[in-house]
Amino acid sequence: MPKNLVIVESPAKAKTIEKFLGKDYVVKSSFGHIRDLPKKGLNIDVEKNFAPHYEISSDKRKVVSELKAAAKGAEVWLASDEDREGEAIAWHLTQALKLDPAKTKRIVFHEITKSAIEAAIKKPRTVDLALVDAQQARRVLDRLVGYELSPVLWKKVRTGLSAGRVQSVAVRLIVEREREIRDFTAKSSFKVTAVFLVDGQELPAELTTKFDSPEAAKKWLESIVASTYTVSDISQKPGSRSPGAPFTTSTLQQEASRRLGYSVRQTMTLAQRLYEAGHITYMRTDSTTLSSLALGTAEQFITENYGKNYHKLRQFKTKNESAQEAHEAIRPTEFTKQSAGGDEQQKRLYQLIWQRALSSQMSEAKLERTEVTIDVSGHKEQFMAKGEILQFDGFMKVYGGGKDDTLLPPIKKGDALSTQSVVATETFSRAPARYSEAALVRKLEELGIGRPSTYAPTISTVQTRGYVEKSDLEGVPRTIRSLVLENGAVDERSEEVITGADRNKLIPTGIADVTTDFLVKFFPSIVDYDFTAQVELGFDRVADGKQQWEAMIADFYKDFHPLVEKSADISRQEVSQARLIGTDPVKKEPIYARFGRYGPMLQRGEVEDESKKPDFAPLPKGSTIDTVTLDQALIMFQLPRTVGTTEDGQEIKANIGRFGPYIVIGKTFVSIKPLDPHDIDEATARKMYIEKLEKDAAKNIAEFASGIKILNGPYGPYITDGKKNVRIAKDEDPKAITEKQAKELLAKAPAKKRGFKRRAPKK
Repeated sequence: MPKNLVIVESPAKAKTIEKFLGKDYVVKSSFGHIRDLPKKGLNIDVEKNFAPHYEISSDKRKVVSELKAAAKGAEVWLASDEDREGEAIAWHLTQALKLDPAKTKRIVFHEITKSAIEAAIKKPRTVDLALVDAQQARRVLDRLVGYELSPVLWKKVRTGLSAGRVQSVAVRLIVEREREIRDFTAKSSFKVTAVFLVDGQELPAELTTKFDSPEAAKKWLESIVASTYTVSDISQKPGSRSPGAPFTTSTLQQEASRRLGYSVRQTMTLAQRLYEAGHITYMRTDSTTLSSLALGTAEQFITENYGKNYHKLRQFKTKNESAQEAHEAIRPTEFTKQSAGGDEQQKRLYQLIWQRALSSQMSEAKLERTEVTIDVSGHKEQFMAKGEILQFDGFMKVYGGGKDDTLLPPIKKGDALSTQSVVATETFSRAPARYSEAALVRKLEELGIGRPSTYAPTISTVQTRGYVEKSDLEGVPRTIRSLVLENGAVDERSEEVITGADRNKLIPTGIADVTTDFLVKFFPSIVDYDFTAQVELGFDRVADGKQQWEAMIADFYKDFHPLVEKSADISRQEVSQARLIGTDPVKKEPIYARFGRYGPMLQRGEVEDESKKPDFAPLPKGSTIDTVTLDQALIMFQLPRTVGTTEDGQEIKANIGRFGPYIVIGKTFVSIKPLDPHDIDEATARKMYIEKLEKDAAKNIAEFASGIKILNGPYGPYITDGKKNVRIAKDEDPKAITEKQAKELLAKAPAKKRGFKRRAPKK
């Protein structure tokens, strides 16, 4: 029996650590949390100072039994992660294994290396109950908000919705940005550029003044037909570029998105694997500092591989004064290891981390910036040409991405220049950019909302709950005008370009609009940016031992709970955001765009009219409650549309449902995506109906009186009785199977699994 039991969070970490410890140590995993609030019910005793009722998860009972057995007669070392979540896991282990928190050894380490593990063993501490309380406060507060507010959304907005202290604020940010874009009106102006000639070489330059109209731009171009151009000033200034700080969690997420195209969740998953394999330091951190050991090894690597002139010692100050998740930035555990990771994605992320951490200890890049001012005779406006020469690459040798040198031809003050071309091109002001995952992380961090461990699950939740969709934007055509001065005359031209195209942007759905407006109106504190940030500072005070967690929760709950009780008086009509679009010219009934049980929709007629129920229709694709027009709405009320009949005389109708456009014949529904139900003709509808019947017929191989069926599935033929499925072997003919054989195969098959449980994501 080993003398020492070390308990970590993950099996991968256990394998890595076990290599560094001797035979007197056995390392086991708790597989994340072993205790939590049960999923069903509030499980917080509000009347008894918000006492939480924890239980051992059903899928962790076997793990707890094994850990109890291993702990008998052994010294237990709790080695969960060093953030608050990890501290809470350590405390829950003491409770489940009946260990004394004041006596049980707790070790933490920022990297999984032999030296770090050995150093941690030499300096154990006990469980930090202040950190546990901070995590407990977060868990209790988030449960109170979710459990009390989500049912309000189910009753007043739509079943299945969820609300959360961080997720609801994230949705609000995305909704408000979309509205900014919707309300934005682009303004055009004309930018004048010229290409001058210097001994046969081109010198591009831009006029420092822009014109508000094509008339003004044309008038100016016509006025310079006879003008001459002279270099009036040449300014040369030394410049430099400095490296960025080593990565924190949020900056890693942002840069991995920008450079590698990784999602926030993907980045955190890959970083977790690199950490557990011992390649990088802990990846949930607010800190930008590096340890003295890291600074020393970085200096050695830089001087040996690039030279002393490439090294510059830096210690970056952490911007977030309340940073508490770790003590060091994300860096490689060994700077000499330039490549690491179990697959190509891990290797690319590791290289990014290695480059950023190493470059932070390298010299600035040295530049020479040149500005050439060019006068236009008879005019006050001037052209400006800019050039930049990289004289010493410094940190950019490792962490590149800078612009190529912009070299200017040899030129001196007083030189007269001739023009090759002068063009005034129309430009448009741009609306605020939609959020990408990385941009949303940056905004949440800027506002002080959430912590590094919350960003990935929050962004995932708002998408899975249907509040936000990640989409590629196709862009729209726009006509760009240009005025070209050549041969003493101004020629007007135009071309059509696609503008606004973008990738992987977060777009709010209709339910996001309605939910956000509902929360802003009736639960303003929950989605208030300052309030949400102040809650995080409250958790920090608890972690620092400056406030009792129960007092913090009580202070929040006394204002929050009355809002929940008051919400019972809110009417659905008030929530639906009904907007009168206009009146149907034929039926003389009002048409509204409003939010219904299944999302945004159109309504013709009044709900209060007992003599006639309203007609309902979906919104046209691409429109919203705020933007749909009367003409668009009238077209939607033409559905369902009779397309024609089948060959045997059955009526074919086309419509749009929750899952898109379709035709229906009797009880058979056929999706017609991407066709429009307003346009589909009888011949196409008949063909799609026949194809559907043929597909269904091919699916049904056999059906017995007992209800057992033999079907063709996406992975091959199988037998089913509705409760169990049995795949049929490739070498067996499904048409030859008898009912008796089918029953025997089903009897031997295991029952269908009812799903599986995963480790709860870190909040």
